[in-house]
Amino acid sequence: QVRLVESGGGLVQPGGSLSLSCAASGSIFSISAMGWYRQAPGKQRELVATITSGASTNYADFVKGRFTISRDNAKNSVYLQMNSLKPEDTAVYYCNAGGRPKPWDYERSYWGQGTQVTVSS
Repeated sequence: QVRLVESGGGLVQPGGSLSLSCAASGSIFSISAMGWYRQAPGKQRELVATITSGASTNYADFVKGRFTISRDNAKNSVYLQMNSLKPEDTAVYYCNAGGRPKPWDYERSYWGQGTQVTVSS
């Protein structure tokens, strides 16, 4: 199975920056698209940004110009640089990846356990 582990969350003041990392491990034949989602209390999980294996990116409108997603295919890792953070960015951030553990497996969607990001003064 593919396992995703996030790191880098924490508490930051409005206007500050944080960087999230997510590494895939375990049985990995291939990783396709990777991305970040978030879920605030009482709200549904929403897409933040995605990146394909060819580095094509997609961002939610509410983070455009502030967040940057990147990946290192050799490390099966994805990153999220978050700048100009706002209190409304407070949420649990989840890493997601499409992966195939073995060549004969169909691609499945995998999720990390989530990391808390709190933006508050």
